[in-house]
Amino acid sequence: MARWTRLVLRFRWPILAFWLLVLLAGGFATSRLTPLLSNTFTVPRPDSERARTILQDHFGDRSDGEFLVIYKVRNGTPGVRLKLERSIRTAATAVPTGKATSLREVPGGVLYGSILTTLNLAKAKGYTDDIRHRLGTPPGVVGYVSGQPAIEGDLDPIFSHDLRRGETIALPIALAVLLAVFGLSLAATIPFLFAAATITGTLGIVFIFAHYLTMATYVTNLVQLIGLGIAIDYSLLIVYRFREELERGGGKDDAILRTMATAGRAVIFSGATVAIGLALLLFMPLPFMRSMGVGGFLIPLVSIAAAATLQPALLSVYGRRGTRRVHVAAWLRRKHVGVPHVAGADVEHGFWARLARAIMRRPIAFFLAGAGVLVAAAVPVFALQLTPGSAQGIPQTPESVRGLNVLRHAVGPGALSPTQIVLDGQGRSIRTQAAQSALTRLQRMLARDPEVEFTQRGSSRRFQTFGYEQMIVAGKHEYGDEPAQSFVRRLRNDLIPAAHFPPSVRVYAGGGPPQGVDFLERSYGTFPWLVAGVLVLTYLVLMRAFRSLILPLKAVLLNLLSVAASYGMLVVFFKWGFGNTLAGLYQFPQVEGWIPIFLFAMLFGLSMDYEVFLVSRMREAWDEERDNVRAVSYGLERTGTIVTAAAIIMVAAFSGFVAGRVVGLQQFGLGLAVAIFVDATLLRALLVPALMAWFGRWNWWLPPSLARLVRVPPSPLAEPRAALRPAGR
Repeated sequence: MARWTRLVLRFRWPILAFWLLVLLAGGFATSRLTPLLSNTFTVPRPDSERARTILQDHFGDRSDGEFLVIYKVRNGTPGVRLKLERSIRTAATAVPTGKATSLREVPGGVLYGSILTTLNLAKAKGYTDDIRHRLGTPPGVVGYVSGQPAIEGDLDPIFSHDLRRGETIALPIALAVLLAVFGLSLAATIPFLFAAATITGTLGIVFIFAHYLTMATYVTNLVQLIGLGIAIDYSLLIVYRFREELERGGGKDDAILRTMATAGRAVIFSGATVAIGLALLLFMPLPFMRSMGVGGFLIPLVSIAAAATLQPALLSVYGRRGTRRVHVAAWLRRKHVGVPHVAGADVEHGFWARLARAIMRRPIAFFLAGAGVLVAAAVPVFALQLTPGSAQGIPQTPESVRGLNVLRHAVGPGALSPTQIVLDGQGRSIRTQAAQSALTRLQRMLARDPEVEFTQRGSSRRFQTFGYEQMIVAGKHEYGDEPAQSFVRRLRNDLIPAAHFPPSVRVYAGGGPPQGVDFLERSYGTFPWLVAGVLVLTYLVLMRAFRSLILPLKAVLLNLLSVAASYGMLVVFFKWGFGNTLAGLYQFPQVEGWIPIFLFAMLFGLSMDYEVFLVSRMREAWDEERDNVRAVSYGLERTGTIVTAAAIIMVAAFSGFVAGRVVGLQQFGLGLAVAIFVDATLLRALLVPALMAWFGRWNWWLPPSLARLVRVPPSPLAEPRAALRPAGR
């Protein structure tokens, strides 16, 4: 690390020029990135995807690009149905490949039909306003344009606003916290320069990928959120350490070399753990998650590169004068303002050191208290229920949602996204007696199913073409609800086999409910194996970082506990309604299926940052003095302020999402905020010191065989010293 840092210092101006170029080029690419992004929720290979392909290729029908047009007739007038048929046909001309279906009349004076398109969701939603402009309605009739594209189109501005809210809240709080840590100093600008360079650089690479891969719309928000958090974490640690090294004496460059050999090394390993966690998304079998994984994986890699090059170059330019602080707290104390000492100049008397020694005197009591709280928070995870999505946890004011509610009250919410049963004759006619008799038997069984509201089939082009036929099944519940998911399993496992279709006919269940079930099954069929891979890789990286056999295992297990507590709180706040009572959040029985996966991928890396910062500093103290108590208290004292400051900023950013108007964002933001808060308080301040008191000298043991595996010097088991053993050992 020292040799590399000397090279960076030697070429600091070309390196700064390079990052300036990255900032400008990345900013230019970012401004042109949005048109290349789209949210395409496909599930490769299952029955639902095969059904979707057949419907698109042979019926001109793509379910995620289908609009619902709903009419509420207030005053019946002669010939109103003919006028409304003309209205929906005219509206369909606003969409390329748009075809209007016949209207269906249901109780309550409601008529509705569909505008079928072959467009995907990202393209279809852009025509929502065009359809509304052409949808003329006669007097006494209110028309609504709904369906998945219209709802997405109406929610996009709301969703983007809520995503930006976290950044809007985080930036002023970040500045305030940085000024509190760094004082009135130019050093407070370093994290923002770091964030600007890494975020724009990453989005510039995403811009290139977007020309060849389908990239999710929200990858930009993921990159900005993680990039801001990493930039603040890494800059806080490195600049804080640089100040310490300057106080030890020597020149500016010597201080930078010592800083990068210690804090810089910790940042590299921390970035590796973040990258490993987010790499999980790259291996998910869903294009939407993989595209988010590309952005998530790139941002820690770019941040590692910036930490190893841009950060020392900036320290060299800022120097002693640029990082010097105005001691506002000391000035206030001289004015007799009661500002507490949270970190003493002497590491023996700082708040965090005193806390660590108190914990290590009574490790069992503190461990049981902290672990008890975490386990209690995690237990509700057993009541967690997942949904692929919902229209209930969104703002109810947009026209598309109001129209959906009109239809829901008339026929049930299953009309929004029905199941589509597709018969594939494999190149032969589907009009054989055996095939039609089996389809009739299936329709009769469906009519008796408690979940089915109605079925539709016919001889028109919408339902039949050579070699293929479809039947539409509208349920009584929304496509992501538990009864709808149970119906899909019942349909595939019981009803379709019981209809006895001939061997020449293949039957696929597609549409909203089957796609939702396939999404959850494909995601969570792969997720446990990917988690296991992340745990193993993280353990090996931390073994190299800590030079320890025990400490990486402790870090991995405690992180799993914090993630479980985050999942448990989702149940408490949303399913059990505590969040509704406390802060007016949605009360919702299910958690959106993508949230636990994204929470794990983000949290396992981000919260591991704090563990790496803390234990790396403890390792330094142990190598110098071989005193476990002093190593733990020293490490906690030297990183306590940094970790607390970083956690405050991250929790503030995530809390901005909780204030959003979409249940998925509220759940995601709460899960992130809870886990970061738990990690920075209970885990880092209570459980880590307590466990390290128990393990004593075994904390720092790495036998030669494992040391060779991770290519670091071995760490022999130190001789026991009675004075260092906490009570009870």
